[in-house]
Amino acid sequence: MTKPPTPHMGSTLDDLLEEDGTLAEAHAVAIKRTLAWQLSRTMAAENLSKSEMARRMRTSRAALNRLLDPDNPSVTLLTLDKAAAVLGKRLTVDLVDEVA
Repeated sequence: MTKPPTPHMGSTLDDLLEEDGTLAEAHAVAIKRTLAWQLSRTMAAENLSKSEMARRMRTSRAALNRLLDPDNPSVTLLTLDKAAAVLGKRLTVDLVDEVA
C-alpha cells in the first residue's frame, strides 16, 4: 500500500535565500563549486598536475589555485575559458528564464 504524495507545504530554500538577500551569492558559490570540481576531476583523469595546467594556461600556480578553490567565487570568464581549452573542453554560459 503506497501513501499519496505529501502536498508541498511552506516555502522553498530559494524563497528563504531571496528573502534574506543572499540568493544570488548562493547561486554563484554553487556554480563555482561545480566548475572547480569539474576542472579538478578532469585534470585528475588526464593525470595533469597543477604546475603543468598552470603552464599550459600561461598563468601562475596561485591563479590556478584560486580557480580550483571551491570557496573562492572570484574568477573571470577568460580564466575559465583558458582552463576549459587546456582540458579540451568548451565553456558555455546561458541565460535561462526564471521558473515561475
